[in-house]
Amino acid sequence: MRHSNLNLPAFILTSTVLTLAGGPLLASGMDGRIEASARSSYNFQTFLKDDAIKVQCSNGVVTLTGTVSQDDHRSLAKETVAGLPGVKSVINLLTVAGTQPTDHSDSWITMKVKTALTFHKSVSASATTVTTQNGVVTLTGNADTQAKKDLTGEYAKDVEGVTEVRNELVVTADKQAFERLGEKVDDASITAQIKTALLFSKATHAMSTQVTTRNGVVTLHGEAVTMAEKDHVTRIAEDTAGVKQVINRMTLRQP
Repeated sequence: MRHSNLNLPAFILTSTVLTLAGGPLLASGMDGRIEASARSSYNFQTFLKDDAIKVQCSNGVVTLTGTVSQDDHRSLAKETVAGLPGVKSVINLLTVAGTQPTDHSDSWITMKVKTALTFHKSVSASATTVTTQNGVVTLTGNADTQAKKDLTGEYAKDVEGVTEVRNELVVTADKQAFERLGEKVDDASITAQIKTALLFSKATHAMSTQVTTRNGVVTLHGEAVTMAEKDHVTRIAEDTAGVKQVINRMTLRQP
C-alpha cells in the first residue's frame, strides 16, 4: 500500500502530461490527414496537378502557398480544401504565375471557356479547341454525339463575355476519346467543381448557392429568381464528375 502511495504522484503526473498532450497530438494527426486528403483529392490530382501548391494545416486551419497557372485555380484549390472534414478555415496565399490576360479580353474569354468545359462530364474539353475574336467564340474539334456538340456550345455561350458561339465541332463515333469511366471523385472536389462552374455561368454567377456533397449526393440551398435559374443550377450540378444525385432545395424569390 505504501509502495502504491509513493508512486501515486508519478502516476498523476504522467496521466496529466498525457492528457495535456492528447489535444495537440490528436490535432497533429488530424492536420496530417487533412494535408494528405487535399493532396490526394481529385481536383488536386487532375485540374491542379501542374500547379505548385503547398498545403499546411495547423489545428484545422489550412494555409495554401505556392503558385498556380491561373486565378481560377486559386479559388478551386481553396474551395476543395474548405470542403474537407476537419477544416475550420483556409488562408489562401496562392499567387498566379506569369502574365495573365486582361479581364474580358479575347484571351481571357478563351481561357474561361476552356476551363468551364473541364468541369462538365458530358463534354470533352480536351477534344475541343477554343478561339475567340471580338467576343465571338469558335469551337473546333470533335464530339461523340450531336447532343454533346450542342451542349458544348451552350456551355461556351453561358460564359461571361461571350457574345456569339460558332460551333464547328465534328460529330465522330469514336467514344473512347470522350468517355470518363471509373473516376472516383471525392465529395470535397465535387463541391468545389460545382461552385466554380456556377461562377463561370452568366445565369448563376451572381447567385448565392450553398453546395454540400455526401457520398456523391449533392444538396443545393439558396434562392433563385426563376424556376429556370433553379433548373439551370441543377443541370450544372448533375453534369459534374462523380455526382450520383442532386437534391435541389433552393427556394424561389418572392415577388
